[in-house]
Amino acid sequence: MISFDTVLDGLDWAGIESELDAEGYAVLPGLMGVEMAKDLARGIAPSAGRRVTLESGGLGRGELFYFDAGLPEPLEQWRAALYRRLAACANRWQALMGQEFRYPPELQDFLDANRIAGHTRALSHLSRLGVEDHVLLHQSNEGAQVFPLQVVAVLSAPGVDFHGGEFVMTEQRPRMQSRPMVAPLRLGDVAVIATAERPFKGAKGYYRVNLKHAISRVRQGERIGLELSFHNAR
Repeated sequence: MISFDTVLDGLDWAGIESELDAEGYAVLPGLMGVEMAKDLARGIAPSAGRRVTLESGGLGRGELFYFDAGLPEPLEQWRAALYRRLAACANRWQALMGQEFRYPPELQDFLDANRIAGHTRALSHLSRLGVEDHVLLHQSNEGAQVFPLQVVAVLSAPGVDFHGGEFVMTEQRPRMQSRPMVAPLRLGDVAVIATAERPFKGAKGYYRVNLKHAISRVRQGERIGLELSFHNAR
């Protein structure tokens, strides 16, 4: 069996970084694979993690299941491997935005720093959205130590298991209207997205732009999704 590190090593990371710089997200087609996505979707149950309704937080309608007890395999291995390859982009963004903090090359070192700072609540979660369910625009950037990139995936088949439920992002640049984007995710795809802020090159140099993400209303069926964060919340 081919290791996930080998699969990641075969990707065009320079091209992925260019997409992140230009759009604030990059889709990695088929990276998760259909069978793994389906296996993760089948694992959603109240016992899979802390259940939170989106209504309780004013974030929409539906259910979230947080991985408070730790990510299941192979997601834990995936997260560490993806972090190693995204840390360089994250540090380049930090420099462009004038931030002094630099992310360590290994995820565990960053999580240790998170814990020392009091960030111990898991942000990574699975979502389950039925008919009329949706997620409002939001950011997963609570706390002082936020990794500027995160990973999202859809674990059920658009157009087959559900209709609607598009993954939506908005980008707000200073003195400009918000720019809407729809990430065309299929079953088995993965997208790397900006968590909240990213640098944008303007005529007079780099400045920060603000991003949020959401899931549009599910019209038919049930949508299962994944959000994988590299940092924890307070």
